Amino acid sequence: MLFRWIENLVPLAGVFVALAALLKMAVKVFPEYERGVLFRLGRLVAVKGPGLILVIPFIDKVIRVPLRIVVDNVPPQEVITKDNVTCKVNAVLYYRVTEPDKAVINVEKYHEATSQFAQTTMRSVVGQADLDELLSERDRLNRRIQEIVDSATDPWGIKVTAVEIRDVIIPVEMQRAIARQAEAERDRRAVVIQADGEKQAAKKIAEATEILTRVNGAMTLRMLRTISESANQESNTILFPIPMELSHLLTKWTEPPVVKQEEKKPETTGAWKETWAADEEV
Repeated sequence: MLFRWIENLVPLAGVFVALAALLKMAVKVFPEYERGVLFRLGRLVAVKGPGLILVIPFIDKVIRVPLRIVVDNVPPQEVITKDNVTCKVNAVLYYRVTEPDKAVINVEKYHEATSQFAQTTMRSVVGQADLDELLSERDRLNRRIQEIVDSATDPWGIKVTAVEIRDVIIPVEMQRAIARQAEAERDRRAVVIQADGEKQAAKKIAEATEILTRVNGAMTLRMLRTISESANQESNTILFPIPMELSHLLTKWTEPPVVKQEEKKPETTGAWKETWAADEEV
C-alpha cells in the first residue's frame, strides 16, 4: 500500500514542480533602481517596475535595465594637440539611463557604445586645443566633451552627467621645457617686483628728502639719529660730517675773489692834448 501511495504522489510532485517553475517565470520583482522592458512576441509592450510584475511564460520577455549612474574609466588615448605635442589623456565618464526602452531598442550595447563615443570625442576635442589650454582649462574642455557626448547619446535614452579629464601624460622632454619656462617666468616676476620696490622706495626717499630740506635743522637731527643707531654696533667708525646748515658759509669761502680794475685816464686828442701838456709843464 505504501509503495502504491508513493507511486501516486510522484506525478503530483512533478505537477507541483512544474507549477512552481511557471510561477517563478511569471513573477518578476524589480528594485527601485531597475526597470524592465517588456516584449510580447517580439513587440515592445511597456516599461515595467519597480516592484512586482507578472509576465506570460514563454511569450513575454523582460530585459532588466539599471538606472543608477555608471562610472566608466576611459582608457588613455594618445592625442596630438593643436601645437603638435604628443600626449596621453584619460578621463572618467559619468552617465545613466533615463529611457530604458530607447537604450534597449536603439542601440545594441549602450555601455560599450557610450564608452567608445566618449573616447573618440575626447581625442577630437583635445586635438583642437593647445597644451597650455589642456593643462589650465580642463573645465572648459570637460564641458565641451560632455555636451557633444550627451547630444549624441540622447537618442539612446542616456544622459551624460559629467566628463572629467583625469591625467595628462606628456613626454619627458616637454616636461623639462615646461620647467624651464616656469623658471624663466618666476625670474621675470622677481625682477619686476624688485624694480617696483625700488621705484616705490625712490619715491618715498624723494618725499623724505623734500621734507628734511624744507625745515631748518631737520638734516642735523637725522644725522644724530643715524649716529646713535650706528653707535649701538661694535667696531664701527663714526664720522662727524659738517651740518648741512653751514653749507652757505662754505659757498661764500669758496667763491673766487673779485679783482678791481684800475681806472684808466681818458685819452685826449688834438687841442685838448696840448692843453694838458702845458698844464703839466706849469
